[in-house]
Amino acid sequence: MYISIEETAEYLGMPVEQVRKYVWEGRIRAVHDGKQYLINQNQFGTYFTQLELVKKQIEDYLSEPLPPDRDIKDED
Repeated sequence: MYISIEETAEYLGMPVEQVRKYVWEGRIRAVHDGKQYLINQNQFGTYFTQLELVKKQIEDYLSEPLPPDRDIKDED
């Protein structure tokens, strides 16, 4: 399914100008139909999969307890 730049920005949660910049730079593939750029929505499937994977890795890292410090001396 092809969507416009504005719809893509809303779908990705990004500013419209940033999506336009990415299209011009070639970072987002798009087709120009003479009036506007159209973007295939299916190309973002991997993006969202990787985003969820990174979020889970960060969450796992932050929830891991700190190991005890070997340099702390018991002063009893």
